[in-house]
Amino acid sequence: MSILNVTNLSHGFGDRTIYKNVNFRLLKGEHIGLVGANGEGKSTFFNIITGKLMPDEGKIEWNKNVRAGYLDQHSVLEAGMTIKDVLRSAFNFLFDIEANINDIYAKMADVSEEEMNDLLEEVGTLQELLESHDFYIIDTKIDEIAAALGLNDIGLDRDVTELSGGQRTKVLMAKLLLEKPDILLLDEPTNYLDVNHIEWLKRYLQNYENAFILISHDIPFLNSVVNLIYHVENGEITRYVGDYDKFKEVYEAKKAQLEAAYKRQQQEISELKDFVARNKARVSTRNMAMSRQKKLDKMEVIELAPEHIKPEFNFKEARVPGRYIFQTKALVTGYDEPLSKPITIAMERGEKIVLTGANGIGKTTLLKSILGLIPPISGSVTLGDYLATGYFEQEMTGAKNNTCIEELWQEYPSFSQYEVRSALAKCGLTTKHIESQVRVLSGGEQAKVRLCKLINKETNVLLLDEPTNHLDPDAKDELKRALTAYKGSIVLICHEPDFYEGFATKVMDCALWSTRV
Repeated sequence: MSILNVTNLSHGFGDRTIYKNVNFRLLKGEHIGLVGANGEGKSTFFNIITGKLMPDEGKIEWNKNVRAGYLDQHSVLEAGMTIKDVLRSAFNFLFDIEANINDIYAKMADVSEEEMNDLLEEVGTLQELLESHDFYIIDTKIDEIAAALGLNDIGLDRDVTELSGGQRTKVLMAKLLLEKPDILLLDEPTNYLDVNHIEWLKRYLQNYENAFILISHDIPFLNSVVNLIYHVENGEITRYVGDYDKFKEVYEAKKAQLEAAYKRQQQEISELKDFVARNKARVSTRNMAMSRQKKLDKMEVIELAPEHIKPEFNFKEARVPGRYIFQTKALVTGYDEPLSKPITIAMERGEKIVLTGANGIGKTTLLKSILGLIPPISGSVTLGDYLATGYFEQEMTGAKNNTCIEELWQEYPSFSQYEVRSALAKCGLTTKHIESQVRVLSGGEQAKVRLCKLINKETNVLLLDEPTNHLDPDAKDELKRALTAYKGSIVLICHEPDFYEGFATKVMDCALWSTRV
């Protein structure tokens, strides 16, 4: 049974085409991975099919009574709400149904027998809906999902504005799963999730009976949960049966075949044109020349899709620092209350340290305490000599109304326009991206702008907070290569062992110090 039909979809922003005449169909029980490079329009597709964005052309048809649940990478939680309030809001539509049932009961006093039977039938249908969505065991279901995603450890009475990026994602995920929609739309759900909860989500999706569409750049995760891939490229969406690895195999084979056919055709076109040019003036060979010209005119010319710009990340390196990068002595991190026990550690020049552990236990807070961005509750941090630090934050801060050019120019006012454009292009951003406001870019494109600001600064120490979030596989591979080649020191927060294995000299589990395990 078809749940969703998308017919002849076309959409664009300004002069930039996102989709042209796209057709898409979702069937019951399909587990789909929606993949493609940063900026190809994956999140835009979700916004169109959920009605948040009107397409320029085309038709979006959902099957009647289908409820879609959307985990949006840019969702915002309202200040003043607790985690429990957010989770209970998952059942708002059930409270509306309950109110509807009460209204029907009120009407029954003044109706005929025939109308009474119709109303009782309607009440029965609505009652079944309440039962199938666990209305009578709401608190039990909330406790069950909250425990599975580690929200009980954070505290269900906690204000949502106090949560870290990972904790916020977990709350939104829990709310979505409690809603029990007929189809899940998941936009990069593993961003900010720690290893344990990624594993839990993997098991949940493997056993999920309904359909889902998943946007993710986490290849091992994709491979473990999807059975179909829809690839977004150059305004088109192409369907492939199998997991991501199978898709890559078929995609590369098709690409190689197309390139070979293109070369053969170009050779043939060149030979035909040459024959026509040499023979059209001669009376004896004019007919043969005209015949070949007709063949040229009727030929369906093969066109190769434009190659995606692969990013290049090469970090500029400052002078060599002293022996120690930093030393902490009985350092206790936190804000109003301690997030850590006393930490006494040292980092030497050339070390590449990875900080791991569950969300909300204070990894980012430790990073900011080392940088001096937030004062410690007690203890001290001593920084080494001749440090030139570069810091990559989890999320982009500040106004996003700047264009990419303005964003980089603010950081490097001495750069010429050519140098600014060249630097952004090397990070995989096209001319159209470069001239766009940062706020209209995808999460991956915004991350590339921030990486561009970082790689053009001379550093000998990099502090990177989840730099792989939102990045597509090409950008991730290039960042891994660049960090492996970097001769300076690195402190990295990351939940992807596949990314840091090979260049990390030390992996530290922050759970050993945290008061929030």
